[in-house]
Amino acid sequence: MGLITIEPIDTPRGSRPSTEYIAAPITSGNRVSMKAHPTERDVIARFFPFLTWLPLIGRATLKADLLAGFTGAVIVLPQAVAFAAIAGLPPEYGLYTAMVTPVVAALFGSSYHLISGPTTAISIVVFSAVSQYAEPGSGAYIGLALTLTFLAGFFQLAFGLARLGALVNFVSHTVVTGFTAGAAILIVTSQLKHVLGLTLPRGESFIDTWAAMATHFSTVNGFVVAVAAVTIGAAVVCRRFFPKAPNLLVGMVAGSLASLAMGGPEHGVALLGEIPSKLPPISVPEFSIPVIRQLAPDAFAIALLGLIEAVSISRSVAARSRQLIDGNQEFIGQGLSNLVGSFFSSYAGSGSFTRSGINYAAGAKTPLSAIFAAVALMALVLLIAPLTAWLPLASMGGVILIVAWNLIDFRHIRFILRVSPSESAILAVTFFSTLFLELEFAIYIGVFLSLILFLSRSSTPDIVIMAPDPATRSRQLTSIEKRPLHECPHMKIIRIDRSIYFGSVGSIRSRIEAMIEKERLTNMLIVSEGINYIDLAGAEMLVELSDVLKARGGGLYFCNLKTTVFQFIAHVGFIDRIGEDHIFEHKSEAIAAFVARRDEACRRECACRVFRECSGEKDS
Repeated sequence: MGLITIEPIDTPRGSRPSTEYIAAPITSGNRVSMKAHPTERDVIARFFPFLTWLPLIGRATLKADLLAGFTGAVIVLPQAVAFAAIAGLPPEYGLYTAMVTPVVAALFGSSYHLISGPTTAISIVVFSAVSQYAEPGSGAYIGLALTLTFLAGFFQLAFGLARLGALVNFVSHTVVTGFTAGAAILIVTSQLKHVLGLTLPRGESFIDTWAAMATHFSTVNGFVVAVAAVTIGAAVVCRRFFPKAPNLLVGMVAGSLASLAMGGPEHGVALLGEIPSKLPPISVPEFSIPVIRQLAPDAFAIALLGLIEAVSISRSVAARSRQLIDGNQEFIGQGLSNLVGSFFSSYAGSGSFTRSGINYAAGAKTPLSAIFAAVALMALVLLIAPLTAWLPLASMGGVILIVAWNLIDFRHIRFILRVSPSESAILAVTFFSTLFLELEFAIYIGVFLSLILFLSRSSTPDIVIMAPDPATRSRQLTSIEKRPLHECPHMKIIRIDRSIYFGSVGSIRSRIEAMIEKERLTNMLIVSEGINYIDLAGAEMLVELSDVLKARGGGLYFCNLKTTVFQFIAHVGFIDRIGEDHIFEHKSEAIAAFVARRDEACRRECACRVFRECSGEKDS
C-alpha cells in the first residue's frame, strides 16, 4: 500500500523550470514514503523567480516580447483611463497602476503571460469601499485608496508566504461569475449619467440611482447620447471587422472627433481634461490605526478577489501555453505588486483576462513582455497625454459600457441555470447580493453559500451495498442496485464514497447501525477505495461500530485503504483498537481471511456460497 512519488528534476527548455527535489526515505512501520527537501534552487526561485526565466531570453524572444508589449500598451491605455473612472480616481491613476503593477507581478509571479494592472471588478470594489469615507477624486479619497491597496497587497503577500495557494479553490467559478455579472450591472448604472448627460447625486444605491434616472429622463442630452453612440458603434465595428486593432482606442478617437464635429462642448458635452504628462510619482499611504481598522475588511475582500482573478487567469492561459503555474508564487507576485504600487500612486490591481489573452496571442514568450508593455505605456503617456483634453466623458462612458458588457459570461450563466439548481442558487444569491449589498459581503456570501452546499453534499456520502458478481471471472464486487446479486448472509460488504469526517459521521453511523439491526449483521467489510480522508471523529465512530459487531461475535473489516488514510488511523491508534488482522490490502485477502475464520459447521451448512473461497477456490 506504500505510495512513492518523485517530482521531476528537469523540464523541457521553454517551460517553467520545475522544483528540484532530493528524496529522503521516511519509514513508518512497514511503510516507506519519500519526503521532498527544498534545495538552494527552490529558495532562489521562490524569492527571485525571474532568475528562472532570464536564461530563456534571446534575440527571438526579445522581438516577440517587444511586439506583444507594444500591443498591450495600446490596449491598456483606454482601459486604464476607464477603470480609474470606475474606481472614482483621476484618470492618471489608472495609467500609473498599469505602469507599476505589471512590472512587479511579472518579476515575482510564476506566469509567463499574465498581465496585471487595473481591472473592472477591483475598481468597482475600490469605489464601493472608499466612497463611504471620502468624496471620489478628492485628495482624501486618493490617500484612502492607496492605503487600501497597501493592505490588500499585505494580505496577498501573507497568503503567499504562508503557502495558502489553495485558498482560491474555496471560491467557486460560479461565485466569480455571479459577482462579475452583478458588478457589470453596477458599472453600467454608474456610467449611464455620463452617456445620457444627466446630473445625478453621487453615492446613491442601485435602486435609488435608477429611480433618479427615471425622474430626470426628460433632461437627456441628445448630443451626449450621440457621442456615446458613435463611440460604441465605432468600437463594435472595429472589433467585428478588424479584431486585432485596439477597438476601444478607435472608439474613443471616433467619439472625440464626433464631439468636435458637433461642437460638443457648446452643447453640454463634458470633456475629461488633460492628463498630467508624467511618470508615477512617489506616494505614501496613510497608516493610522483608525484608517487601517476601517479599510481592513474591504482590503481582505479585494485581496481575495484579486487572487482569484490572477490565479484563474494565469491557469487558463497556462492550459494553452503548457506552462506550470505555482499558485503560491502568484500570490507573492500579486501581493508585492500592490505593496510596491501603493508607494507609486497606483491603486489595487490584479490579472487582466483581456490583456493576458492578447499578450499570449501576440506571441509573448517571457514575462519581459509585461515590462515592455509598461515602458511603452510610459512613452505613450508622455507623448499623447495632452490629447486627452479633448476626450468627452460620454466617449469614455461608452467604452466602459462595452467593458461591462464583455464582463458578463452569458454562455456560462445559461449553462449553470440549465444543469444545476444548486449552482444556480449560488449564482443568483451572489448576483443580487452584489447589486443590493456591499460588494465585499457579496463575495463572502457567495463563498459561504458554496461551502454550505458542499458540506451538505459531503455530509451524506454514498454507501453502496456490494456483492460478488458470478458473471465476472474473478467475481468482481458489484453494486446490488446495478444487478440483483446474492449477498453473503454472514458478511455485509459496503463501499463508502467520500470522506468520513465530523460532518458525515452522523449520517454514516445511522445508516450502518440501521443495517446491523435490521439484518442482524455480525460482520461487515468496508471497501475503502473511495475514502480520501478520515478525521478523529470518523475514526472514533468506526471503532464504536467495530465494538458493536465484536459484541455480536463478528467484526468490522477494511480493504483498499489509501496510504494517507492508513497512516492517519495508524497514528491515532485506530488499527490497534480495530485489530491489525481486520485490515487488508485487497478485497480477496479480506474475504479469504473471513472465510477461513468461520467455524466448520457454518462452512458446511451455509447454502449461499457467494464467494469462491467458500468452495475452496482461490480468487484470481
